[in-house]
Amino acid sequence: MIRNDPPPPDARDAAPRLVLASASPRRRHLLGQIGLTAEVRSADLDETPLPGEAPVDYVRRVALAKARAVRATGAAGACAVLAADTAVICDDRMLGKPADADEAAGMLALLSGRAHQVLTGVALLGSAERTVVSSTRVWFRTISAAEAAAYWASGEPRDKAGGYALQGLGAVFVERLEGSWSGVVGLPLFETAELLAAEGLPVLTGG
Repeated sequence: MIRNDPPPPDARDAAPRLVLASASPRRRHLLGQIGLTAEVRSADLDETPLPGEAPVDYVRRVALAKARAVRATGAAGACAVLAADTAVICDDRMLGKPADADEAAGMLALLSGRAHQVLTGVALLGSAERTVVSSTRVWFRTISAAEAAAYWASGEPRDKAGGYALQGLGAVFVERLEGSWSGVVGLPLFETAELLAAEGLPVLTGG
């Protein structure tokens, strides 16, 4: 008869805990989608791009900086710290969070009727520093000025890079995408699971 006894309490206590270096409810929800819970801690960083910095380097650098900053607070100890950063790129321009209705309308006008790229850098700090960048191509349908104004009035785009949220009302603008849906939302689950597995925290086995 095979027995599957639970590990002793000290073994459970020694198991690595996952710390999510982000206050984003979207990233926490995505982790929950694959059965993971995490202690949530966030870091206040200057996320200004460096002169001449390529978008792929930017998202990787900022994700790693977030993870390092949270780990430096002593929150992690021997734990694994997960962080991510997302950027929307169109015409070699990184689109941040719109400051007002005019800027939001300008972003949607730029994205309207064409494709753009969404990059999400993910960093995991455990026994080593591991990073990966997810790239997704998103096609928008044509968006009218009235729709852009109504979308801003909904309140959704105010804190979203590129001025839209794929997981919310902004989904009506998306014709199709190639890549990672969860990466556009803020945490690419395929790449994140691979990083966790490399750290000895495989998702499907609950390790």
